[in-house]
This record gives sequence, C-alpha cells and structure tokens, in this order.
Amino acid sequence: MISLTLAEIASITGGQPHDIPDLELQVFGPVVQDSRQVRPGSLFVAFAGERADGHDFAAGAVADGATAVLAARPVGVPAIVVDDVTAALGALARAVVGRLGTNAVALTGSAGKTSTKDLIAQLLRRNGPTVWPEGNLNNEIGLPLTALRADESTRHLVLEMGARGVGHIRYLAALTPPRIGVVLNVGSAHIGEFGGREQIALAKGELVEALPSAEEGGIAVLNADDPYVRAMVHRTKARTVLFGEAPEADIRAENVRLTTLGQPAFTLHTPSGCSEVTMRLYGEHHVSNALAAAAVAHESGMSVDEIATALSEAGTLSRWRMEVTERADGVTVVNDAYNANPESMRAALRALVAMGEAGKARGGRTWAVLGEMAELGEDALAEHDAVGRLAVRLNVSKLVAVGGREAAWLQMGAYNEGSWGEESVHVSDTRAAVDLLRSELRPGDVVLVKASRSVGLERVAAALLDDEGVQGAESGSAAR
Repeated sequence: MISLTLAEIASITGGQPHDIPDLELQVFGPVVQDSRQVRPGSLFVAFAGERADGHDFAAGAVADGATAVLAARPVGVPAIVVDDVTAALGALARAVVGRLGTNAVALTGSAGKTSTKDLIAQLLRRNGPTVWPEGNLNNEIGLPLTALRADESTRHLVLEMGARGVGHIRYLAALTPPRIGVVLNVGSAHIGEFGGREQIALAKGELVEALPSAEEGGIAVLNADDPYVRAMVHRTKARTVLFGEAPEADIRAENVRLTTLGQPAFTLHTPSGCSEVTMRLYGEHHVSNALAAAAVAHESGMSVDEIATALSEAGTLSRWRMEVTERADGVTVVNDAYNANPESMRAALRALVAMGEAGKARGGRTWAVLGEMAELGEDALAEHDAVGRLAVRLNVSKLVAVGGREAAWLQMGAYNEGSWGEESVHVSDTRAAVDLLRSELRPGDVVLVKASRSVGLERVAAALLDDEGVQGAESGSAAR
C-alpha cells in the first residue's frame, strides 16, 4: 500500500482517532484483517465475525508492529474508530486506487472467475508489476484488501468481482473503478439466490455499465459464445471486445483440441496475428478462460506471441482448482473441490474423461467423486440428476456420490441413465468415500474430486495423497 498518515486515513474514512499519540504516524505496510499477517507499519482491520471478533486481537496486532487499527469501537491501542468498518475499508481502497492510476481490470462471471483471474495475472505480470487477489477475494471485504496491496510501482491491478444479488457488482465497481471489465458467462451458480438467469445477467452486467466510455479508454471484454453476455454490448458505453470460438470474435480460438493428457491446445487469433497455444491446465473449458485473459493482455499492449507463450506456460495459482497430482503408484488425483456448479461440474467430467485416456493402456479407470452443488434452489434436483446422467453418457468408469439428499440425486441420475451395480454408488460421508477408494484404486486410475466448498471433499483428495509419496504431474499445475 502507499504510505498514508493516520490523519489521512481518518479523513478518508470519516473516523475518529482514539489513543493515537501522533496523527502523523504512517501506515506503510499491508492492510490486513488477520492479525497473523501483521507486518511493521500495517493497518489491522477489526471485523466482528460469527466465530471471532477482530477487536479482541487489536492489542496483539499493534504489539506485532501494526501502526493502528481500523475498528468499530475503541480498543485501548491506536485506532481509527468508524461507524461501519466494511464501508470504511472500501472508502480507503477507493482513495488509494484513485491516487495510483493503475490499469485496473475487473472480471465477473458464474464460473471460471478465479482460474481466469490467475491467467490474466500471469499474462500481465510479464508486462509490468501486477497485483491480483490471492484465492477468491471477490466481495466487499476481499476486493478492497486486494486493491490496497497496490502501490506506486503497480502497473496492473486485477480484481475479481462476485455477486449474490443485484447491486453487489455496482458497489464493488464503485470502490475500484476498472478501465477493463470482463464478463465470462452467465450460468447457474447461485441461481437459487438470484431467482433466474435473467437476474444473474442483470447483476453481472453491472460491471460493463460501470466502465468509462470508449473515448475515456473503457473496454468491455465479452464472451461471444454466451448469448446473455453478448447482449451486454447494449449496456455499456465502453468499447467492446468479443472473445470466444464464434467466427466474429475479436479474440478467438480455432482448431481446439485436447492433448493425450487432456490439456487444451488451439490456434489463438487476435487482430494483430495468430499463434499456437498448448496449455498446462486440464480441460477444454480453460480455452474460454484463456481467450478472456488473452483479450485483456492484447488490450494492455502485449503481442500475440507474448500472449501465446504466457498462456502455454501458465499454471494453477489457486488451491483445489483442477489441482493434478500423480501418486507414486500411478494413481492420478484431480482436486477440484473448491466449488461446483452445473457448468463447472460438466466441464470437470469432460476433463476427467480426456485425462483418463492416457491411463487406459495400463487398465486405468476414471472415478468421479462428486458431492452437492449448493445454492441451486428449485433447480437442485434436476441439475444433480443431469450431472449423474452425464457421467454415464461420458462413460466415466465409477461414480461415487458423497453426502446427503443431493448426492443421492446424483447417484439416482446415473442409475436411471443405465448405471447400476458397482458403476455408481452413494456413500454417506468423506470417510466412507476414502475407505471405498483405498480398497479399489489401482495404477492408471484417475480420480476427480469435486463439490461445493461446504461439502469439504478436499479431505478426500488429501487422504488419497497422504497414503503414499507423490510426484507432481508433468503439467506443472499446482501439485500438493
């Protein structure tokens, strides 16, 4: 973060100084909400959460080097006390980003946000110092914390914007006004909360509505293959750049294929030329993510060859997202357990089948260990049933549905599609899934583990990898 005095922070946030001996003391370290991340010169932000109250850690944070605390009440150590800590944090981010003038890029979408954010970051950092979110810090707290990591040297600021309702993205875009806005897709994630895809599209489109005009340098990067997203060209005054496999896309992929390991390859076409890409990530769904990242990089001044090279070398930066690890015994574990929705579940199943082709020569099988897709509302039964059926249609060798009612729907979909006996099974919890897999896995098998974060299926992947020594997959994707 840029250096600010406590007087400046109080003015920006509208807060009242408490127990501060000198308002000219400076915050020059990171702004953090976890007291364990405090460094000399930090500003510690105290939130009162459901499990812990950050105000209880204020004294320790200052003892560890924090200059002061941003708090909702006096805490007995130097603090700026505000009425609303979240709003004050946002105001601070807005002020800092406004002073810097960095190339701010924001993206949203129902699926693929974090993977695409990681790709954009890996491209842009070749073009200059780049700040991007760690993990999926995409809400009213995570986004300003990310923005506040930027300083005078930052050339590119990449921001991920999530939403659980109409108005959320409009609020986030006002905190850190982007020059480039990317909308990936409009899918089924959180459809139960939004009430339908039209409402999701309404919310996601708030990003392009917030962009500067074309004359002011605003650029809307839109998915030409998604009709809901493509229609957003009418909702923005920014210049539009289309990406996708559609012939009229400005940034497009041709000759899309998968390698024998299930990694996508394609010819990247841009207005300035074309180049070949072979990715280290797994699954054809990453082609769309790569094209979105390529569009941002192209609009940020990178050449097509630089973009293609960066895409071909990019790996996974965030945990539990198609994280591929090969065990010493030849079993491959694909940990994609961070989150799940119908679109990402279908993409992961197709990637699993492609990866399984390489193990067939050794008698290997494909295992889909799946759990609940949360927040689907009245569509939950139909969507879980459809995923179970798809696993059968794709000829996945074994389906293990883990959990309660929703998992039962997954298994029932597979059963009704013609999978019975040992081809599909419903188990109650992660322990039962691990026990089953430990007794059945053999060399050459590929195991996909995927569900919404609340299910905790990453424990299945962790248990399988703890069974014996492992070696990272040749892809270079983040191994355990």
